[in-house]
Amino acid sequence: MLELRKYQCEAIDSLYNYFQENNGNPLVVMPTGTGKSVVLAEFLREALHNWPDTRVVALTHVKELIEQNFKAMIRAWPDAPAGIYSAGLNRRDLNAQIMFAGIQSIHRRAYQVQRCDLILIDEAHLLNKSDTGMYRKFLKQIKDINPDLKIVGLTATPFRMDQGMLTEGEDAIFTDIAIDIPLLDMINQGYLVPLIPKQTKTQLDVSNVHIRGGEFKADELEAAVNTDEANEGAVEEIVKAGIEGERGSWLIFCSGLRHAANITRLIQDKGITCEMVSGDMPPADRERVLREFKEGKIRCVTNMNVLTTGFDAPGVDLIGMLRPTKSQSLYVQMLGRGTRLAEGKEDCLVLDFAGNTRRHGPVDTVRARSPGKKDDLGVAPTKTCPECNTIVATATMECPDCGHIFPPPEVKITKKADDAPILSSQIVSSWLKVNDVTYRKHNKIGKPPSLMVSYQCGVMEHREWICLEHEGYAREKAQKWWLKRDPSGCPRTIDDALVFSSRLKKPIEIRVRPDGKYTTIEAYKFD
Repeated sequence: MLELRKYQCEAIDSLYNYFQENNGNPLVVMPTGTGKSVVLAEFLREALHNWPDTRVVALTHVKELIEQNFKAMIRAWPDAPAGIYSAGLNRRDLNAQIMFAGIQSIHRRAYQVQRCDLILIDEAHLLNKSDTGMYRKFLKQIKDINPDLKIVGLTATPFRMDQGMLTEGEDAIFTDIAIDIPLLDMINQGYLVPLIPKQTKTQLDVSNVHIRGGEFKADELEAAVNTDEANEGAVEEIVKAGIEGERGSWLIFCSGLRHAANITRLIQDKGITCEMVSGDMPPADRERVLREFKEGKIRCVTNMNVLTTGFDAPGVDLIGMLRPTKSQSLYVQMLGRGTRLAEGKEDCLVLDFAGNTRRHGPVDTVRARSPGKKDDLGVAPTKTCPECNTIVATATMECPDCGHIFPPPEVKITKKADDAPILSSQIVSSWLKVNDVTYRKHNKIGKPPSLMVSYQCGVMEHREWICLEHEGYAREKAQKWWLKRDPSGCPRTIDDALVFSSRLKKPIEIRVRPDGKYTTIEAYKFD
């Protein structure tokens, strides 16, 4: 049996806790590189041990992920009754009790699969909002056969640009988030490496590119960014940063096939081994390039929209973003390619020519926007370290990369929109004196009520929401919050919480960090 990390055990426990009290379909949210395949495998091993007749289908969209999840299952349970159904892998184990399947291969085979009790979907954010998608057609047919079907989703990004949160909307398949493991926690605990953003001289201009369906129009975007001046400037900076920083594995995201081809040629002209991958190239050629990239035989790979999910190359220590995007999910997925651990790797350098960092804010604090809502975040106030060119928030005192000490700035916490560098840890928090604390019931349509806690700090008010009536991870977090202030017991309802709120110990200070338009309360000091 595999030895799981603590957070992986918590992810599995969150599912059992969820199903004990709920009838919905939960999501497990884990950052890229934290072992979703391991969690999936151990959860299934335990589930079949407890309920031996359970039939399971594990779905995903890329054959590499199908094979990766299947191998993780066999490592966790060598005698697992598991098989694969994938045309790309040339296997059709239709009768396996645990079937790892590609949605492209299985979506028309629901009535051949017949009874299925549990479906797990890796990269769940790829489920289309529309009923016309392959996933939804397959799930509907399986549910017609077994109305008691349970569905579990795994993803690093629980939102879509056309939908908002995957748990919201009339047609949402997923109903709740069982657990959401913070990216910054995984970095701080040493399970992932930090991302280091560097200021680039070259910035891609997309001011005249139109938006369609919430994203930049593909043809206009490529035409705008694929210019000789921009390409040569970006390549000059990529090669310089990669060589001087002794970066061994470079991954470049481009805005189109011609754009990727031009960037590839320019990097090759600099004497760097570089290849391009695309969805149009023969599978054998693509597999060769990616294999040699992982082996270190190829130093740089450019791509257009094919290496954002399901691609595991732990050695990537330089990411070049030459693809502007309005998609928060795509932004997070691109950067997730650089956070995995690898021998000798301390961090991943990010060269953002596309302005995505300032467009979306710190990657660990990205929140879903409502579909169709216009961007209103503006541009983050940042500064550049004079020693190493790392981009940091204006309030940063010490460069997180080289240790340079900035002159002390005047730190202010405001409610104005404020993007930030690539990790929220590169933003300075402030301790504020608490003058008063109030508690109110907060109602949200379609969700259980929560306890809204307001802290008055001088003329500013900062809020947090305590989800006592929610289930799973949200309830567990709320209980810990309450018991720290009142060890005598935690109420189940918000109405009871308001009755007992006078017993709560109040903090004398709170530590507050800017978070987009709002603020996040990170810590408390009690008398």
